[in-house]
Amino acid sequence: MTNDKSHFAVGSADRDEPCERGSCDFPFTLAGETALVTGGGTGLGLGAAAALVAAGANVAIVGRRPQVLEEAAAKLGQRAIWESHDITCHDDNAGLVDRIAERIGPISILVNNAGVHLKKSALDMTAEEFAAVLQTNLTAAFSMTQAVLPGMIARQSGSILFIASMASLFGIPKVTAYSAAKAGHLGLVRSLATEVSPHGVRVNAIAPGWIESDMLRASMSGDPQRAEKVLGRTPMNRFGTAEDIGWAAVYLSSPAARFVTGVVLPVDGGASIGF
Repeated sequence: MTNDKSHFAVGSADRDEPCERGSCDFPFTLAGETALVTGGGTGLGLGAAAALVAAGANVAIVGRRPQVLEEAAAKLGQRAIWESHDITCHDDNAGLVDRIAERIGPISILVNNAGVHLKKSALDMTAEEFAAVLQTNLTAAFSMTQAVLPGMIARQSGSILFIASMASLFGIPKVTAYSAAKAGHLGLVRSLATEVSPHGVRVNAIAPGWIESDMLRASMSGDPQRAEKVLGRTPMNRFGTAEDIGWAAVYLSSPAARFVTGVVLPVDGGASIGF
């Protein structure tokens, strides 16, 4: 990758166009693939979508805010489309998959990124609040996975990614519901991988560390000690970027990871092993 090219130029640094699927020796190309990224209009989802587009995939970003999605798709370029959709409406998810297939091709990559966060003590949280976090982060991700699996299994090919969290790996106070949902991703990944990998569908997760975003800034606002604590246990001594998560998604979705399934990959600057 040369210095005068965008960071999102993977797959095209040494050629004008990314090679077609299976037609060259560059194992990180996603040319010929169609990706669906939930919560793809901002933050980590947009970072993943940008990297997938740069690697050659057609990408559909999905969320609940049409204007945000439209602006994001325009930035992503001609190989990106958007669909306004609430993934918690489980009965409608199969229709979403069909609409995307009609527009840009059958979905071969699913990035389950959409989620909500709730910072509240366990004593103050209501059962309804707890259930709402699980509904978006865990149940809806499972529902979307169910919607894309029949096509992937029929084609004997596919990659499903869950965006897990540091909260999947160790205890963080005041995020009980979020932690439960993200820990649930680990069970989903491992169980689904054993069930569908024989059919050519790989299932993996990315566990982001602390990534520069509006959500991170909100969680750190007015709490400088929290930022110091996070960086103090992060060997690379910085926060990550959405781009860092995007490249991990490209790798796990590409032929380079063709023998990788059931894995939870921390992209965290070493935070999960830091002292």
